[in-house]
Amino acid sequence: MTVYTFTTARQRLAHLMDEADRKVEVIIKRKNGQMFELRQVEEPGSGLDVPGVDARLSTDELVDMIRKLRGEKPAAD
Repeated sequence: MTVYTFTTARQRLAHLMDEADRKVEVIIKRKNGQMFELRQVEEPGSGLDVPGVDARLSTDELVDMIRKLRGEKPAAD
């Protein structure tokens, strides 16, 4: 953990942000004793962000498979 005074933190903000990016715990302390933590905010991802799968199937093959799973009749050519 690294503690900086408010004045030093203000002068070296870019350096402190780099430290926080490297997961170093950065604390900024005011004269009155208040302490604040500087850390990188993780961006929330979507639950729908999943890697694609190369199934090497044509659109027709994929649609036919889905229809079979649903119990539907195959498409007529």
